[in-house]
Amino acid sequence: MNDPNLIPTLDPNPLPAPYWIFKLLLIVTFFLHIVAMNFMLGGAVLALAAKWRARNREQGKRIFVDLSKKLPVLLPATITLGIAPLLFLQVLYGQFFYASSIVVAWPWFLVLAFLTVAYYGFYYASFRSGQESGKASMVMLFSVILVFLIGFIYSNNLTLSQTPGRWKGKYFANPSGWNLNFSEPTLIPRFLHFFVAAIAVGGLFLVFLALARWKQDGEYARGIFQLGGKAFMFATMAQFAVGIWFLIRLPRDLRMLFFGDNLIASVSLFVGVAGGIAAIFVMAEALRRENLRMAAYYVSGIVAVVIAVMAVMRDMLRDAYLEPYYRPDQFVVKTQWSVFPLFLVLFVGGVILWFVMLKRYGLFGGAKAAPPVHEETPELTGAAR
Repeated sequence: MNDPNLIPTLDPNPLPAPYWIFKLLLIVTFFLHIVAMNFMLGGAVLALAAKWRARNREQGKRIFVDLSKKLPVLLPATITLGIAPLLFLQVLYGQFFYASSIVVAWPWFLVLAFLTVAYYGFYYASFRSGQESGKASMVMLFSVILVFLIGFIYSNNLTLSQTPGRWKGKYFANPSGWNLNFSEPTLIPRFLHFFVAAIAVGGLFLVFLALARWKQDGEYARGIFQLGGKAFMFATMAQFAVGIWFLIRLPRDLRMLFFGDNLIASVSLFVGVAGGIAAIFVMAEALRRENLRMAAYYVSGIVAVVIAVMAVMRDMLRDAYLEPYYRPDQFVVKTQWSVFPLFLVLFVGGVILWFVMLKRYGLFGGAKAAPPVHEETPELTGAAR
């Protein structure tokens, strides 16, 4: 039963910048967070896949060791880049997010415990992967399961924050805080939409890793490229099925936002679908020609656009869910011009510094050693073929 009285009142403190700027920053920072998260989770899943399923066991073990060294860096990057969108979410939707967090209080508290244990697990795997790869892989699997559970808890909390009508029933049915949002029909497909996407983008992470390793060992780089490229293709194909499931489970009025009722939402869905199909075909061609640069730069560019439009669609869907209760025009704005420009400069500088650190760390290194994208030298093996 919808009861507007259950929704906390809007924070009376004025926004220190216009509403649309906070909206934009929410989407941009979420984009950065989701890329780092996909690299981390997808990279961990593919590391385990290489260790346990690779036909060439020695190469699979080497990929596992290589990826395990990256995870202790990618997890804190995911956390750091996740703080900003969480803060912007609390600024704009705090009255909904805080209320749903109380209903699912104990699972929400467990996020910190799971995150800490997963962090230590990734560090253990990175230190022990070379000597005790069997034990290290089991510890990494445990950490992946914890990250999986963290994502699932987030999906429960965020979907519940969008449906205030469920708060009363859930809270009074179990006021202890041991609640999840299993009654939400979109919960599972929404969560799987993020998880499958992580595997796909994790495949792109392997493509960049292959670029970084090409100069040192072309044969090994070729193995990483094949694993990452195929993982990207198959996960992206699976993503279409999960996406359709998610759309079907949406309430009809919200689903129709993406089928003509809202021009921006409809165009975003079209761009996302077309981009996904294009990325699959480009990756297939890159694998056929063994062209690393085509996969790394062309496919990544397409995927970046797809992730951006998906972030916009996610934001529009949240506003559509909350439309009966949420009034952006009620925010009082008092721009702090003495602080806001400094914030923007530091924010942009921080993002640039993050990419420089990734380059220095070796994620984007080795590009000069890869073959150019030209018709006369299209293949990874170059003259060796």
